[in-house]
Amino acid sequence: MRRFEDLFRLDGKTSLVVGAGRGIGEAAAIGLADFGSRVFCADVEGAEETASEIPARGGDAKAIALDMTDPEAVERAASEIGAVDVLVSSPSINVRKRLLEVTDDEFDRVVGLNMKGTLRLMRVFGRMMSERKSGSIIVFSSIRATVVESGQGVYAATKAGTLQMARVLATELGKDGVRMNAIAPGIVETPLTEQIKADENWYRAYAEKSVLGRWAKPEELVGSVVFLASEASSYVTGSYMLVDGGWTSADGRFEPSL
Repeated sequence: MRRFEDLFRLDGKTSLVVGAGRGIGEAAAIGLADFGSRVFCADVEGAEETASEIPARGGDAKAIALDMTDPEAVERAASEIGAVDVLVSSPSINVRKRLLEVTDDEFDRVVGLNMKGTLRLMRVFGRMMSERKSGSIIVFSSIRATVVESGQGVYAATKAGTLQMARVLATELGKDGVRMNAIAPGIVETPLTEQIKADENWYRAYAEKSVLGRWAKPEELVGSVVFLASEASSYVTGSYMLVDGGWTSADGRFEPSL
């Protein structure tokens, strides 16, 4: 029997991390490389910086420019990279407005990246994995797929849609040996949450909603990415993996006197 610690190793594997220029994607790319995978770091900007960090840690990485809202760019990336063992898609945008105030252009922009861009990646690289009869696809949903608040209407809809696409693809590609899973972060200190961090009361309220009493750092998502990328999760597909500090397990923000 093999050593169980080896189940998490990714030696000989190739990973593509889209959104590797910053935040969760950057941490994921570095984490996958630390566990032995060769990593293609893809983003519209910042990918070169992330890829340059990896060799100093003993890993192998290459940066590529990729805008997932551009169908031709996704196809070009697939032609350049070829089939990969692991695909991670992390980019998202948000428009924090009450739903009745959201314009058609704003709706299209959020859906165009968060859902349509994710679909393009799953479709192109999923086909190659299906043909090769192996692979792991990891997309980032959110706690907003199941719990919402004012101003998060379109973002929440895209995260619920991403989750459901992941579940469907898991059922469609399972017979081909391809696993498809979604990670649902809680509140994480990334560029996407700068607006919240700039408001002291808003920032504190979010920290207090987590049962751990704090925000997450991007590197705290790496463990879930490596797990889902590796053979340690060989029987895990169609899952919605919460990494939310207990946000969705707690009932409200009031601490009763007991």
